[in-house]
Amino acid sequence: METATRRAHYQLTFAVLTVGVAAYALLQSLVIPVLPTLESALGTTQADVTWVLTAYLLSASISTPVMGRLGDMHGKKRVFVIALTALAVGSLLAALATSLPVMIAARVIQGIGGGVLPLAFGIIRDEFPEEKVAGAVGIIAALTAVGAGLGIVLAGPIVTVLSYHWLFWIPLIMVVLAGVAAQILVPESPVRTAGKINWLTALLLSGWLVALLLGVSQAPTRGWGSPIVVGLLAAAAVIVVTWVAAESKSVNPLIDMTMMRIRSVWAANLVALLMGVGMYAAFGFLPQLLQTPTSAGYGFGASVTESGLMLLPLSVGMFLLGLASGRLATRLGSRNLLIAGSIVSAIGYLVVAFLHETEVDIYVATSLVGVGFGLAFSAMSNVVVAAVPAEQTGVASGMNANIRTIGGALGAALMTTVVTAGASSSGVPPESGYTNGFVMLGIAVSLGVVAAMFIPAMKRDKTTHLEESAALRHPELAMVAGGTLVGDESE
Repeated sequence: METATRRAHYQLTFAVLTVGVAAYALLQSLVIPVLPTLESALGTTQADVTWVLTAYLLSASISTPVMGRLGDMHGKKRVFVIALTALAVGSLLAALATSLPVMIAARVIQGIGGGVLPLAFGIIRDEFPEEKVAGAVGIIAALTAVGAGLGIVLAGPIVTVLSYHWLFWIPLIMVVLAGVAAQILVPESPVRTAGKINWLTALLLSGWLVALLLGVSQAPTRGWGSPIVVGLLAAAAVIVVTWVAAESKSVNPLIDMTMMRIRSVWAANLVALLMGVGMYAAFGFLPQLLQTPTSAGYGFGASVTESGLMLLPLSVGMFLLGLASGRLATRLGSRNLLIAGSIVSAIGYLVVAFLHETEVDIYVATSLVGVGFGLAFSAMSNVVVAAVPAEQTGVASGMNANIRTIGGALGAALMTTVVTAGASSSGVPPESGYTNGFVMLGIAVSLGVVAAMFIPAMKRDKTTHLEESAALRHPELAMVAGGTLVGDESE
């Protein structure tokens, strides 16, 4: 009776989750096209204004898995509301900011709200009927990418008609509505994970993430061989090894290394890394390509608003495929969707690389990329949610989102290095820079096909995930009839 009552209004729960996740996704990207505007308004420099993005990236990377773990332990609805509160406070502070330090502080607070995504996945798994979980997870996963894409589209009109302050007022309104609705309407899940936060491993996690993300973000300006960048990347490597060792020995690990060794989980995380490389770099550099003056011999001389509209098919494709992802996964399997998504998005990037002379070329390319990412993001999240026990949904989804963010930072740094190589004295990159850069992104996302091949086939998803997890936790159960190791799904 309790389960029936909890799930009676899951559609209402889903509506609340979508508003909260959409606001978070918008905050990820709304500032990207208008950094020059913020530079002028906040009275800062081109180099310093990038901290508006970097601060948010670092905060979200650290907070996302921690918030997911706290939700698994203390209640996903409770921590979801806390995450929305952080987004609201950060958005209010950003909307009122008139100086760079205040804006950076606001973005750090907003980053704490990164937990909304894994927490939303956990709530869906706990509250929805089993047959509805895949579709709902797919839509929420696609919504994160759609929101990020729409942020690129909407930023120009918002700043032109209103002001940069409304880049934060609008998400603030959405977050407040979602937070109040979540507190009143979303039921708290009884699913809990025993234990407590291991703050030592949390500190180590933060350490290698900060070193890695700072290293790759500084590399394009300082050079990949500079002592600071090399030192940061070396520190990240040392700390991550220490972190893995500490988590493996911990009684209460923040990130269960046993869970991370499940084949579906590590394969989906590898896909997330590669897709992150492709998606976030494209969001940053496609508008730059479109806004390049035609006097450079390429580009369209588009305004911020016009370039955003040319990227609209990307968001539409993600959304439409996200809506259909549940049914497609049931019929074709999440692995096959990941493979298809990787291939289609790679083709889209190659179109951008070699065919960018007319607006039709761009619309075709962005449509292909949108369809590819819509398939891949939804399937990837479903794989992770299905592969782990219910009480680990939050932390597993959080780490998957985190790895995607790391991929985004790495992709942006590599793209900057490739595109700006040989730039003129005026700072305009050569056309070959964009060609080489988008070829690189196409190769990165196409490698997702290889990673996806390690995910078990759909027909064995349910039993395989459970058996694989059990085998890793209990080696004495790892042998089945015929001496085959559980989890070794040779097809």
